[in-house]
Amino acid sequence: MTSFPTPQMIETNGVTLEVFTAGEKGKPIVLCHGWPEHAYSWRYQIPVLVEAGYHVIVPNQRGYGASSRPEAVEDYDMTHMTGDLAGLLDHFGYDDAIFVGHDWGAIIVWGFAMMHPDRISGLINMSVPFMERGATDWVSFWEQMLGPDMYIVHFNRQPGVAAKIFEDNTERFLSAMYRTDQWLEAPRAPGEGMAMINMAEGRMEPAGKLLMSAEDLGVFVEAFGQSGFVAPINWYRNFTRNWGILGDYEQQVKVPTLMIYGDHDMVPKSDTLDNHVAALEVETLDCGHWIQQERPNETNALMLGWLKRHDAR
Repeated sequence: MTSFPTPQMIETNGVTLEVFTAGEKGKPIVLCHGWPEHAYSWRYQIPVLVEAGYHVIVPNQRGYGASSRPEAVEDYDMTHMTGDLAGLLDHFGYDDAIFVGHDWGAIIVWGFAMMHPDRISGLINMSVPFMERGATDWVSFWEQMLGPDMYIVHFNRQPGVAAKIFEDNTERFLSAMYRTDQWLEAPRAPGEGMAMINMAEGRMEPAGKLLMSAEDLGVFVEAFGQSGFVAPINWYRNFTRNWGILGDYEQQVKVPTLMIYGDHDMVPKSDTLDNHVAALEVETLDCGHWIQQERPNETNALMLGWLKRHDAR
């Protein structure tokens, strides 16, 4: 298993977060995980960033690991999630930091850049591009376009159903999710119903191969055994609320930004990203969704190169 910092429990914004830190004398950089992930998903980036001179701050965000899991769904909206990150900066005494996000972490960091523009000095996001606000809220749009079995629609329209199944089959579910090289095989029919549920219950064989060791997988399995899936899925149940919240802010990111895509990621790339991001660089790696875990060396090289060009230290 890859070595990882010992966590500290930090009270901020009305919750307690499990936070992993390293390199405490450097400039702050905050790494934000996605779903269904954990701070451990940044295990390959932490030592490299410390060596480059950064104070690396990696929270298990609310709902994950040993962090607080509020019961109210709305406690996982963009206001609360970005408030947690601002509170971490307050805790460590920083005015601002560079933020890095993957998957849902990227969504939150995009929101943070709009809602707390004075607390962010640079941004690196992976997989999920800036989400444009159309006339219809995101969940309703996806339901119209992709139907009721699209996983985000299912999480919103049938709350609790998927979480219970994932909790009953945690190791099989995560083993099916954390895959790479799927694109080397023929696409597999998902069957009836929601594909993630079918994989969790063993009715759909996942393509590709497990992207991590059994020991590393065990870290994630143990973490979700502690947290469950209700709170992490509550992030998804705030998409409509977030669509409304973010409408009150200028749809612009004004700090230097690096966007890293996986060429085989199922999350669509954006061809309008530069409409919303003033100082943008875009890179694409030959990988799937789990960019920093699938291609850690290449990801680290892109991050360090961009930081050298844009981070005035």
